[in-house]
Amino acid sequence: MSKDLRIVFMGTPEFAVGVLKELVAAEKNIVGVVTAPDKPAGRGRQISTSAVKDFAMEKNLNILQPTNLKDESFLAELKKLNANLQIVVAFRMLPKIVWQMPELGTFNLHASLLPQYRGAAPINWAIINGEKKTGVTTFFIDEKIDTGDIILNKEVGIEKKETAGTLYKKLMDTGSQLVLETVSQIENGTVKTITQPKRDILKDAPKLTPENTKINWQKAGDEIDSFIRGLAPYPVAWSFLINNNEKVKVKIYAATFLKETHNMNNGQILSSKKELKIAVNDGFVSITEMQLPGKRKMDIASLLNGYSFEANSKLL
Repeated sequence: MSKDLRIVFMGTPEFAVGVLKELVAAEKNIVGVVTAPDKPAGRGRQISTSAVKDFAMEKNLNILQPTNLKDESFLAELKKLNANLQIVVAFRMLPKIVWQMPELGTFNLHASLLPQYRGAAPINWAIINGEKKTGVTTFFIDEKIDTGDIILNKEVGIEKKETAGTLYKKLMDTGSQLVLETVSQIENGTVKTITQPKRDILKDAPKLTPENTKINWQKAGDEIDSFIRGLAPYPVAWSFLINNNEKVKVKIYAATFLKETHNMNNGQILSSKKELKIAVNDGFVSITEMQLPGKRKMDIASLLNGYSFEANSKLL
């Protein structure tokens, strides 16, 4: 039997906008959109709104921006919407009182093939770990993070030179279609879920921090290449640069690995007028886009045009 859906959508970044756009285009009944509160951002501390809020305002959707998901006034407002389905995409962990509220449940779109890569940054970690494939999964939320019963999933290949940015777009597009398919099954009462399969080895996708986004120049060149691509264009891999008796933090946006035999120390820099190569165990990582402190991101030829590396400079 077909159900008349009243949907509350929950999400914050651009990834979630792609899904919300498809739901609106398919004329699904979105009775409310829950997103992050506005906050100051950038150097000028201008008030910034979430990508989901911007789109919801454009479409005149009802917006809720709770700071606390257990707040009684928010819960009362949510209940008043009388939704029978909630869809979550790139939001935060929901308290039980919220995800249990709608009659037809609350489902999440996750950017991996669950149970692999549970956590906050599945797109990045799939590339960092050199995976050849990933995908998207819809599942009903339960009390733990990303562990609920799977509704649908779809595999997506990872190209040789894929970055987090290019994979993000592919998974957003595939995920949007998967959400529509999931909604259609819920609407028609044809949903069949499966328990997440048990795996001997589970790879997780923890939140990206300054600690786990620093390049380790002791690793193999292919691994460093994957690490840089997995963090581009955001939040970006970084390293300390020692040059001219100064230690600064630099961001590395793009590089290629060149397999080569040499006798230089790991992290040692080899520079010419148009090339910047970093020695690693099995060759060189050739940096193609980099950002120095207080400067904009630059291609390496432009950077080398106005900046020089002394003979014993290195990346740590």
